[in-house]
Amino acid sequence: MKYKSQKVAQAYFICAMALFGIQVLGGLLAGWVYISPNFLSELLPFNIIRMIHTNALIVWLLLGFFGAAYFLIPEESEREIYSVKLAYLQLIILMVGTLGAVGSYLVGIHGGREFLEQPLWVKFGILVAALIFLFNISMTVLAGKKTAITNVLLMGLWLLSLLWIFAFINPDNLSLDKMYWWFVVHLWVEATWELVMASILAFLLLKLTGVDREVVEKWLYVIVATALFSGILGTGHHFYWIGLPGYWQWVGSIFSTFEVIPFFLMMSFAFVMVWKGRKNHPNKAALLWSLGASTVAFFGAGVWGFLHTLHGVNFYSHGTQITAAHGHLSFYGAYVALNLAMFTYAMPMLRNREPYNQVLNMASFWLMTGGMAFMTFVLTFAGTIQTHMQRVVGDYYMDVQDGLTLFYIMRFGAGAAVVVGALLFIYSLLVVRKREIITPGAANPALGG
Repeated sequence: MKYKSQKVAQAYFICAMALFGIQVLGGLLAGWVYISPNFLSELLPFNIIRMIHTNALIVWLLLGFFGAAYFLIPEESEREIYSVKLAYLQLIILMVGTLGAVGSYLVGIHGGREFLEQPLWVKFGILVAALIFLFNISMTVLAGKKTAITNVLLMGLWLLSLLWIFAFINPDNLSLDKMYWWFVVHLWVEATWELVMASILAFLLLKLTGVDREVVEKWLYVIVATALFSGILGTGHHFYWIGLPGYWQWVGSIFSTFEVIPFFLMMSFAFVMVWKGRKNHPNKAALLWSLGASTVAFFGAGVWGFLHTLHGVNFYSHGTQITAAHGHLSFYGAYVALNLAMFTYAMPMLRNREPYNQVLNMASFWLMTGGMAFMTFVLTFAGTIQTHMQRVVGDYYMDVQDGLTLFYIMRFGAGAAVVVGALLFIYSLLVVRKREIITPGAANPALGG
């Protein structure tokens, strides 16, 4: 760790991991409700469990992005963060807002819009925190060295924050409401978050492989161009059936087909950088997570997204378990695994230790990735049956759900593996083994780079 202000990233990462634990446990609970629908139905209804599961996911990923920015931007800009106090204030606002939102959900207070259920005061809190972050990071970069990684990261985070304004727009017209809603949800995860992902992945591979910066930057700009080209008009695949003009069926189908390209490029980029790399970095777990993130993102966001993005297919499949299969694998690969890669790389430095508990960390990767892959296959088969029985044959929804119970049991087992892997990951980063403790201030050559 070269700069003292990078220490602020540790607080963000620890808060993110706490919410990560809550998120996966909430997901496991929701998975059990699919098997036993009346479980906790009066005490904690399914819609509240689902809100906590999805909102915790979004918030901890954002905390991971913010923490990653506070860790990598000082190194890239070659200067300390503009204000450490503002960074901690931002974290406090986000955590108070998160706890307030969860408390509101538990007593039945929520906005009712999926993913944007937060009460109005929480939405304003998130906006204030985002503005603090943008000011803090922009002042740091403007006063320091500019690189392609910081430029792309800043572009992604600025656009991410600006798009949040659409969360406040809730028109009475349902078609307009869903259109503005997708401006946040789609343009976050399939445009601006991709820029953040590409820049963090570029930073990790630069440090872990030792490849020349010029090579990394060329790849980065190509990935960014394809992500924005495909992602913006690719929003149209959400406009098929919400009352917007019919031309969106063609625009959405064509441009969302191109959305496979940036994820394929990111996967290729990761493996080419490792192949060209000259550096034998000691943190093998961070490299595994980086390669795993780019690979699973290609299959989850790219391949599984393409499976049901064409409007002729989507007419039958939208809103089925096929959507859930795509959503779980794409979020896990593109953003969960990437954040965990950053945590794995940065936490040893932030805590002044060698890369530690690497075997446990890598075991957690295979547990989570294997569990998520099995869950995806199970949900894909369940969704295919659901599509045929419900949308083609015309059977009643609940009759079809009863017929999918075996798949839901298998999905619950896969979810249990993911939860065990997540808890093992958190343990591997936070618990020190005595023989790995380094005297504070002692030189540690293993942490170079």
